[in-house]
Amino acid sequence: MPALDILDSGNKKVGSVEVLSSVFEGKVNESLVQRYVAMQLASRRGGNAATVQNKGDLHGSNAKPWRQKGTGRARSGNTRSPIWRGGLTVFGPTPRSYAFQLSKKSKRLAIVSVLADKLKAQSFTVVDSLNIENPRTKDAIALMDSMGLPEKTLFIVSEKNNNLHLAVRNLPRTDVLLVDGLNVFDLLVHERIVCTPAAIKKIEERLG
Repeated sequence: MPALDILDSGNKKVGSVEVLSSVFEGKVNESLVQRYVAMQLASRRGGNAATVQNKGDLHGSNAKPWRQKGTGRARSGNTRSPIWRGGLTVFGPTPRSYAFQLSKKSKRLAIVSVLADKLKAQSFTVVDSLNIENPRTKDAIALMDSMGLPEKTLFIVSEKNNNLHLAVRNLPRTDVLLVDGLNVFDLLVHERIVCTPAAIKKIEERLG
């Protein structure tokens, strides 16, 4: 099993942790990752686009605009016909859901692919602790500066860490994520992934 260095808040090595090769050294399946991201983005779409398709939703009279014969014009029943300006829309959009699902196995393999890619790119950091005494933004910035972390950093925690969450919520490109909510999109949009040994063990329990 591969071993990862454990760093402290000063970016110094204080130990190491062994990780499962099946989780952190898996094969990268780019097509599966793309499908997972498409699934996440599709589920976020509102699907609220709609046009009038029912005569009852339109204002206007049911009266025939002119008599059936003798005028030299094409016959017409009412002014809400689809061929009239301001009339109905044929086959227009209606409220719908764009969401679709992948199998549990596919989701797992997609997350494993991204974790393996992050590890190969040296964008994965393990720290001994993510505890912050005060839930202040400047404390979070000080922690990130001391470890040389970029703005786009994702902290993965094994359990709720209110101080850390409150400290980074004003940083637009920094997020805190529970292992239970681990997903491909959040892993991809952040440059650096930071977690504790406890979080790694929980990730292995979920994906191993």
